[in-house]
Amino acid sequence: MLRHAIAPSARYTKASNDVIRHSRLNSDAKILLLYVQSLPDSTTFKPLGELAQKLGIKGRAYQKAKRLLVENGYVHEWRNQAHGGRWITEQLIANTALSSEQAAHVRGTPPAPAPAAVPPSRHLPTVGVPTARTAGGYEPVEDHSDKTTPHPPSEPSGAREPSGASEPDRPPSTADPALLARAERVLLSLRHSRRELHLGVREAAGLAVEAVKWLERGQSESDLRQALLAERPREGVRSAVGFLRYRLAQKLPEPRTTPESYDPTRPRELIECQGPGDAHTFRPLLDETECTPCRLIAANAMYSAPPTPEPGHLPWRERFARINTTPATPLPGEA
Repeated sequence: MLRHAIAPSARYTKASNDVIRHSRLNSDAKILLLYVQSLPDSTTFKPLGELAQKLGIKGRAYQKAKRLLVENGYVHEWRNQAHGGRWITEQLIANTALSSEQAAHVRGTPPAPAPAAVPPSRHLPTVGVPTARTAGGYEPVEDHSDKTTPHPPSEPSGAREPSGASEPDRPPSTADPALLARAERVLLSLRHSRRELHLGVREAAGLAVEAVKWLERGQSESDLRQALLAERPREGVRSAVGFLRYRLAQKLPEPRTTPESYDPTRPRELIECQGPGDAHTFRPLLDETECTPCRLIAANAMYSAPPTPEPGHLPWRERFARINTTPATPLPGEA
């Protein structure tokens, strides 16, 4: 059996047998603990993870080594918040196992004493009779303590708007439900032509109140869709709801005037015919100025008259005969 009997005279670290022979510490944990003990006092401000990287202990290997040192009392950590709001982590590394109380004593902050047990007080019985528990009326509030979210927390119940203002642009009850459904269908179909005009169901229902005015004024669904898709702005559409609401209000057409229909129960007055022939009167149906016989005579005369030949135009037979009767001009040298 060989034994090393000559100890080094300088630059060495005494390793505890409890650490070397510890059965629950792996090799990484032992090497890391001995490496920290060999460092000078000037490097005590560096975190344990940075020191482990110099030894090549990273990732899961470092996490496992640190967990074993913490579980066996060789590493202790405290987290507190400074005045500026930053969280600071303090680490204590010992070459012998320490309990939490011992580590706090070494740190200089002894553990807070346990609160003294207070005996229960005696109260007088409550006035009244027992009643059943009431359920309902509680509105949960979102908990943002463990996560960072861009959305603001829920407002208290007292700051909420009244129920009547929670849903703006509610369709009036006097509107025709069929026309509202047609207008909403047109608004929802705009996203198939232009993706920037994508609307949600609630947004389309709110704009349908303005779009239904177009249908009530005699415009078809195709006319409404074409008016909303025409003249695309150069800078694009930032808000589909705002753009469509503005266009529905600004381009609202005038009500269509339907032509006066023929009513046989209400005959018109007699007027004088403006057609050729003797002066006579007739009773018009709509807005014609000539009677039916005069219009028929004018139409027959237009289509039965022979076409007038164009001036200077001869039929092909006459042109051919004139060419044959004209003497040919002799070429030079043939005379």
